[in-house]
Amino acid sequence: MKTLSQPPSRGKLPARYASIVMPLVLSVLMTFVVSAISTLKSLGPTPAFLDTWPAAWAISWVVAFPTLLVVLPLVRRNVALVVAPPPSN
Repeated sequence: MKTLSQPPSRGKLPARYASIVMPLVLSVLMTFVVSAISTLKSLGPTPAFLDTWPAAWAISWVVAFPTLLVVLPLVRRNVALVVAPPPSN
C-alpha cells in the first residue's frame, strides 16, 4: 500500500534553513536597535538622524549577519558547556 506524504506547508521554508534564518532575523533586529541608539546618541533627535540612520543600519547589518553565521556555532558550543541539557522524559 502506498503512503501519501504530507505536502510542504505553504509560506514556510524547510527546517534545514533555520541555521540561516535565525541569524538573519537576529542580525536585522539587533542592528536595527543598536544603530538607532548609537545614531540617536551621536546626532540627537534631529532630521539628520533620519537621514543617517538607514545607512548606519545597513552598514552594521552587512557586518553583523556574516559575523553571526560564523560565531553562532561557537556560541552554541560554549553555552552547551555551561548549561545543563533538558531532562529527558
